[in-house]
Amino acid sequence: MYAMTTRFGNVPIEASDVLRFEQGLIGMEMCREWVLLADNAHSGLAWLQSLERPEVALAVVSPRRFVSDYQVRVSSRDLAPLGESAAKSLQVLTILNRHEDTLTLNLKAPIVVNLTTNRGRQVVAKNDHEVQFVLGATIPMRRSA
Repeated sequence: MYAMTTRFGNVPIEASDVLRFEQGLIGMEMCREWVLLADNAHSGLAWLQSLERPEVALAVVSPRRFVSDYQVRVSSRDLAPLGESAAKSLQVLTILNRHEDTLTLNLKAPIVVNLTTNRGRQVVAKNDHEVQFVLGATIPMRRSA
């Protein structure tokens, strides 16, 4: 089986690699099947690649990599679609975005994946987290000729 992508080419995957998001992601509700691809150049970075839209790949990271005390409060109703399992099988990821000349994390709406059932869901945290948490480094701007 292959994931057809515009960013990475055709990537071989196993059926067991497919993550199912019954409600899609915020703003991409029609994209329900995704695969998580490692980034060979950056060990802490992964790509959430849509299987329905080859051009859609979201950079994701563990929020605790940048915010060590990050915790997300959500209702049990929000997590119910992920299926039964122990909390240790839940992986929390945040989407990494470019905003002007910096990188930001969406800490308010993390992605939660149940690694046992391969089901995922983007949730809105009850905590008072930022939608655009700015990371310390700036991105060098490229100059056009």
